[in-house]
Amino acid sequence: MTATDTAHAVDPERGTLDKAAGENFPVAPFFLPRDWRADLMAVYGFARLVDDIGDGDLAPGGADARLLGVAPERSDDRLLMLDAFEADLRRVFDGTPRHPLLRRLQPTVRRRALTPGPFLGLIAANRQDQLVARYETYDDLLAYCELSANPVGRLVLAVTGTSTPERIRRSDEICTALQIVEHLQDVAEDLGRDRVYLPAEDMKRFHVGEADLAAPTAGASVRALIAFEAERARELLDAGSPLVGSVHGRLRLLLAGFVAGGRAALAAIAAAGHDVLPGPPQHGKIRLLREMGVTLRGKG
Repeated sequence: MTATDTAHAVDPERGTLDKAAGENFPVAPFFLPRDWRADLMAVYGFARLVDDIGDGDLAPGGADARLLGVAPERSDDRLLMLDAFEADLRRVFDGTPRHPLLRRLQPTVRRRALTPGPFLGLIAANRQDQLVARYETYDDLLAYCELSANPVGRLVLAVTGTSTPERIRRSDEICTALQIVEHLQDVAEDLGRDRVYLPAEDMKRFHVGEADLAAPTAGASVRALIAFEAERARELLDAGSPLVGSVHGRLRLLLAGFVAGGRAALAAIAAAGHDVLPGPPQHGKIRLLREMGVTLRGKG
C-alpha cells in the first residue's frame, strides 16, 4: 500500500479529491470565484469516485464500501458498489448521504438547484462499463459519451448559472470530443481492462484487430484508424468551440482551457504519428498556451 493509499484509507474524501492534480486540465483553477471552485470540486469528487468504483481503482481497505453500507469483502463487486453509490446519491436530494464526498456535494446541489439527471448519467456510464466492453458503431459510442462525458459539461454550466439550450448543445459536443480524445490516448490501458472504445465497424474498415492494439507500437493500419477518429474529435471540438465566445470573464477562460486541452492533446497525437500504443502522447505548456490563444480568438 502506498502512502497515498494509506491516506485514502484513513480519509477517502481527501484521497479522492487529491486526484484532481493529475487530471488533463485544471478542475477548479485559482482564477475562478471561490464559491465556483468549491462547488466544482464537490462535483469533481462525485465524478472521480464513481469512476474509481467503475474502474476498480478504490484504495485498499474497504473504507468507501463501509461508508456506502457495503461489506468490505464485497467491495470488488462493482455493480453492487454502484448500486449503493446511487442509493447514497438519492439521499443527497431527500435525506442525509453517508459518504463524505456526497455530504460535501449536498450544499452545492441545493445552492445551484442541481437535478439528479447528470449524476445518474455518470453512474449509468460506469454501470455500462461493467456490461459493455465493445462498441459496434460510432453512434453507439456517442450514446455512451452522452452518459459518460456530457453530464460533466452540463454540471459546469449549471454550477456557473449559464445553462441555455444552445450552450448545452455546444458543451455536449466539446465533452464528447474530449472523451473520444481520452479514449485515443488510453487505447493500450483500456485494452488492459478488456475494453475497446474504438468502434468495431471502423476497426474492420481499417483492417485492425485487437491483436494489433496489443502491440508495443502501432502499425500503419492502427495509425490510420487513430487519425480517422482524431479527426472526428477535432470536428466535434470545432463545432462546440463557439460556446467559449458565448460566455464572459473567468468562465470563458475555463471553457477555453477545456477546448485548448483537447486540441493540444490531438496535436500531440498527430506529432507522435498517431502511435498511441506506447502511452498517451504528451504536449507541452507552450502548445497548450498557443491553443488557448487560438480558442479565445475564436479561431481554430
